[in-house]
Amino acid sequence: MMNYQAIKSLLFKLQPESAHHVAESLLRLPNIYQFPFNFFLKSHFIDDTILHQEIFGRTFFNPVGLGAGFDKNATMIRGIQTLGFGFTEIGTVTPKPQGGNPKPRMFRHIEEESIQNAMGFNNDGAYKVTKRLKKYFPFTTPIGINIGKNKITPEREAINDYIHLIKAFNNMGDYFVINISSPNTPGLRDLQNEVFIGSLFQKAKALTDMPILLKIAPDMEIEEAVALTKMAVEKGADGIIATNTTIDYSLVKHPKTIGGLSGAALKEKSFKIFEAIAKELYGKTLLISVGGVDSAEEAYRRIKAGANLVQIFSALVFHGPDMIMNINKRLIELLKADGYDSITEAIGKDRK
Repeated sequence: MMNYQAIKSLLFKLQPESAHHVAESLLRLPNIYQFPFNFFLKSHFIDDTILHQEIFGRTFFNPVGLGAGFDKNATMIRGIQTLGFGFTEIGTVTPKPQGGNPKPRMFRHIEEESIQNAMGFNNDGAYKVTKRLKKYFPFTTPIGINIGKNKITPEREAINDYIHLIKAFNNMGDYFVINISSPNTPGLRDLQNEVFIGSLFQKAKALTDMPILLKIAPDMEIEEAVALTKMAVEKGADGIIATNTTIDYSLVKHPKTIGGLSGAALKEKSFKIFEAIAKELYGKTLLISVGGVDSAEEAYRRIKAGANLVQIFSALVFHGPDMIMNINKRLIELLKADGYDSITEAIGKDRK
C-alpha cells in the first residue's frame, strides 16, 4: 500500500533510536486524530474468524502481536492496532522512571535484518504509565504489560519491584509478563533460577487474577530452559514467552560488544529453544514465540510447533507497516491450504 523502501532509506540515514522516535511520533497521532487513520485500520487490520482465538477471556483477532520494547510507555496503543497487530505488549516498565544506558545504545545490522539494543529499560516509570494506560484499558485488542526491576535495585530486593508493579498495574491489562531475561540490566538474568521464580509466582498469584507469563532468554542451555519453564508453570505461570534477545554476537558479522540481538539473526536460535519448551509444555500452558518471526511462513512454523501467538518487533523496522497485514492474509491462505477452518486446529500440529 505504501512504498516503505523509499521511506526506509530516509529513516536509515538517522540513528536507530532517532528513527524510532520518528515512528513513535507518527503512531501517537491516532490518539488525537483517529479519523484520518480509519482507512488504514480498515485495510490493515485483518478480522477473519479463521484467525480468532479466545485466550484469557479475550478475543485475539489475529495471532500476530507487537513484542515488548517498542511501545515502552503505552503511548502508541491505537497506532499499533492501526498497523494490524492483534495484540500489543507495553514495557518493559520499572517501578521508578529510568533513562536507560548511555547512548548510542541501538544499532542496525542491515545485512542480517537484525537490531542490537542496549537500551536498559528506559521508561517513564509505573506512575506515569499507569495514568496513561487508564485511558485505554480495556481496549478493543488485548494489552500485555511487561515488567522488570530498576537497575539500582539490588538483586536481593528484586522481587519487591515485581510485586510493586503487579499491584500498580493490577486490572489495567490483559496479562503480565515477568521480564528477567533482558541482557541490558546488570544481574537480571541471574534471576532465571528456580528459587526466585518459584517465590515470585507464589507471591504474585496471591495479588492478582490477571494471567502472568514468564519470558526467558535464548542463551540458556536447552535442558535448563525446559526445566525452568516447567517449574514456572507448576508454580502458577499462565504462559511462557520464548525468547528475549541473545548475547550470541557470533550471529552477525559486525557486532557491538553490548546489548542483545533481535531479528532474523536470532530466528533459528529462538526457534530451537521454543520447540524444546513446546515439546514439554504444549497443551499445558499458553506459548508465545518471538525472535526472528518475519513472514507468514515463519509464523506458521511457530504455530504448528505449539505457539498460540507470535510477536514481532525488529522485522517491522526492515519490512514496514504493511508487514502485519501481509502476514495475516498469507496465514489465512496457509490455513485453508491445509484444510483448517480455524487457527486453533493448526496450533501444535507438529506436536501431535
